[in-house]
Amino acid sequence: MTGGPDERTARRRYVTVCVLFWLPAGLAIAPLVLLFTERGMALAAIAGFLAAHSLTAAVLELPTGGLSDVLGRRTVLAAAGLLNLTALTLQALGTTAWTLALGTALMGAGRALSSGPAEAWYVDTVQARSGPDAGLRTGLARGSSATSAALAAGTLLGGGLPWLLALGPDLGARLGQATSGLVLPLSTPLLLGAAVEAVFVWYVLTALHEPPRPATALRDVLRGVPATVRDGLRLGGHDALVRRLLLTAGAAGGALATIELLTPGRAAHLTGTPASGAVLFAAVACAGFTCSGIGSHLAPLTARLAGSGERAVLVGLGASAGGLLLLGGTAASTGTLPTVLAALGYGLVYLGLGAAGPSENELLHRRVPGTRRATALSLQSLLLQLAGALTGLAAGILPPGPSRWLLGAGVLLAGTLLWTRRTRPAPPAAGTGAPPRREAAATGRAC
Repeated sequence: MTGGPDERTARRRYVTVCVLFWLPAGLAIAPLVLLFTERGMALAAIAGFLAAHSLTAAVLELPTGGLSDVLGRRTVLAAAGLLNLTALTLQALGTTAWTLALGTALMGAGRALSSGPAEAWYVDTVQARSGPDAGLRTGLARGSSATSAALAAGTLLGGGLPWLLALGPDLGARLGQATSGLVLPLSTPLLLGAAVEAVFVWYVLTALHEPPRPATALRDVLRGVPATVRDGLRLGGHDALVRRLLLTAGAAGGALATIELLTPGRAAHLTGTPASGAVLFAAVACAGFTCSGIGSHLAPLTARLAGSGERAVLVGLGASAGGLLLLGGTAASTGTLPTVLAALGYGLVYLGLGAAGPSENELLHRRVPGTRRATALSLQSLLLQLAGALTGLAAGILPPGPSRWLLGAGVLLAGTLLWTRRTRPAPPAAGTGAPPRREAAATGRAC
């Protein structure tokens, strides 16, 4: 036994950290692209801003992976919160392209730093208190549920707040005059998110007391980055199934980049104003989170009906690609039927990705030994970010219309076709253990 918090207290603090970290991300989902548009930025420039987030997160994903082991979970989480606070402030108040690009890049750095330390703190604390065989599943599940709830609530609030401010034209005008045009109604959710980030940093520094752990030299962590990359390349080069899973992560990144870039503008065009478009997009994004959760819940049933995990991935990705094709096919149309089909397509994208994810994870953890699991997961995240950045940039420079949507659909369809052929079975990897919680896929790469 140690003097640290008991399991119930540790679980409560972990859940609180998840809520405080992901609530600002949810607040930014609905207004971000529309705010950039209000600042006079073209879609190609906005795609570049989102790419800055993805590329920064991808570049820092591996180098920052071991920092929490060296500097401490609390220190790294606090640094991530400070970066996100700065990023949200720059995005909310920035009026130039370089300021907005810097804001999204800093958000990517915060995302890379935050990947894992909170969960690691919870596991460290519980095991230090109750031993290595302590139960973790309940706490991790509650943290995942809290993340989804924070994203959903933040998305609805982030979409509704600008709309409420826009209902009073005098209020919106006075707000702009008082701040020399720096604060628009669409800026307010991001500024609220920055305030929440300040609370997050305070809570992390005061509540996350860490148990002692072995010290590791920073130079050893940085020296291990090239070896990690080489291990990952060997994983993909020597095992066809692992290679397929890594490429599938890239295809999913391309699909998510397309959705994030194009849906806000489409919602604003449908409703007539950016503020009302933010409300519609908030509702749509919240529905997307719900569909993703439903898909994940149905993943075991999907695998049973399909006959195997590989076939379940094929079914899930196929449904998701079909959803993007529906969005592309209705991009140039108006009316009730095209709108209904577009909504159905949006739901299918997230339902399919949610249904495919657990089967992908199971296949990965059965194929990859425990000593290389972190490498494989890091490479999955890296490929998702890189492919998302490239697809978003390409979509941003294409002419308006269906072609932008069909690009994302084509990328995801290519990932789907990888699963039309079965791979040879392999014995379970040594030391697989219980698979870790998968990072939320529908949170938005730039949030």
